[in-house]
Amino acid sequence: MSTTDPVPQRGEPVVELAGITKRFPGVVANSDVNLTVRAGEVHALCGENGAGKSTLMKILYGMQQPDEGTITINGEQVRLRNPQDAIRAGIGMVHQHFMLADNLTVRENVLLGAENLHGIGKAASRRIAELEERTGLRADQNLLVERLGVADRQRVEIVKVLYRGARIIILDEPTAVLVPQEVDALFETVRDMQEQGFTFLFISHKLDEVRAIADTVTVIRRGATVGTADPKRISSRELAEMMVGSELPSPETRESTVTERDVLRVRDLKLAAEDSERAVLDDISFTVHAGEILGIAGVEGNGQTELVETIMGMRKATSGAIELVTEDGDRNLTRLGTLARREAGIGYIAEDRTRHGLLLNQPLWVNRVLGYQTRRPVAKGPLIDRAGAREDTSRIVEQFDVRTPGIEVLAGALSGGNQQKLVVGRELSGAPVLLIASHPTRGVDVGAQALIWEQIRTARADGLAVLLISADLDELIGLSDTIRVMLRGRLVAEADPRTVTPQELGSAMTGASTDGTGEGDGS
Repeated sequence: MSTTDPVPQRGEPVVELAGITKRFPGVVANSDVNLTVRAGEVHALCGENGAGKSTLMKILYGMQQPDEGTITINGEQVRLRNPQDAIRAGIGMVHQHFMLADNLTVRENVLLGAENLHGIGKAASRRIAELEERTGLRADQNLLVERLGVADRQRVEIVKVLYRGARIIILDEPTAVLVPQEVDALFETVRDMQEQGFTFLFISHKLDEVRAIADTVTVIRRGATVGTADPKRISSRELAEMMVGSELPSPETRESTVTERDVLRVRDLKLAAEDSERAVLDDISFTVHAGEILGIAGVEGNGQTELVETIMGMRKATSGAIELVTEDGDRNLTRLGTLARREAGIGYIAEDRTRHGLLLNQPLWVNRVLGYQTRRPVAKGPLIDRAGAREDTSRIVEQFDVRTPGIEVLAGALSGGNQQKLVVGRELSGAPVLLIASHPTRGVDVGAQALIWEQIRTARADGLAVLLISADLDELIGLSDTIRVMLRGRLVAEADPRTVTPQELGSAMTGASTDGTGEGDGS
């Protein structure tokens, strides 16, 4: 099979997975999965975390081999031993976490590893320009990827797979970090490419979006195919029931538990870029009260990550103050290290759990210890209490529905959603006075979402202060008591979650409008 084979006619099967089974020690990831994708359609694959979607896509992209079953591409049975085989078969994959080198240009990222296709000269530049126009990417080829917004980075990834000849494109959680306007633009690109004969496999947990873009939906539950549906004839609630056996959860919280007691005070916080005097954070001031969820909205790259890392002591503020108010009084955290801040009472759900939240090559009970190695129940004095850590990990696994064969399993063997539930359970188990929750449900299914939302709501009702950063605007609006909008390192507006719409919030996030949000003064 090669990319020079005749293009199949619309409606003809281009991908047929039959009886796909994949076993790992202690778990069957896929069990007799069947899937047929037809030329020119957007075929959505839905299922809760751990249902087997990622494993199935890794098999189709040649990253893993099935124990049983067959793969047929364009009518020909194939064996995809690695991603190169999949690329030669016309399959491309745009991963949820972009596989781009920030210190290279758009052109260099596209050409990397594909220099033999069109060379590295004018022919390559012309081909990239054609694909940029096709995908709506308007960035200069010589622009560093680090200077692109998240939506354009995604388009660079699509250009990369098209440059390698893909006609079948896997989009893994493609809208996870996009604001509504960017989602609309992506869908427009997908529909335009459909008209040109491209086929898409669309992996998502956002069921309303699935119903908006997909022609067909296949649902997988616990490793097996549940069924295939027409998204135009099925509701999001019905899809959720197929996925997890329950109705679609909502993040909505309307009963107020906000008190007048300050917990976190951030005053006049500034952070200069490492390579210049440019302000990454500029005069940031806000207060989070006990029993309050303060949401921070912003397009990725506008300073949210730097704000969180500065509060956690992972970056050193240029000026300003960070204070935590506890029963023992006010404590200035500005010059303290990360461990001291955590010991003072801050729980931290990191934006990237694989980099800052977990040790993937260590068992679950070891990951329970991270950040709490000086406190009970996982420590006795200066020593780790292994028995206590194991016992508390078992409690978290049960309370937070972490689906695992046991606590000795490596964290990297869990699905993304179960990894996230472990992190949330650990951070809420340390009796924090403040929880910094950065994208707490990114990439998790509706069942895991519902559990995480409920745990955060319960902790808030018990007096926990929460600083919530999320790209999911429904989550921000549903959970938050107050929303502040962040743009180019400044807090530019405040929104009332009881009245603001996702579209109004998205406009404020892009600087297009503050209508419906109210002007903010950054204080």
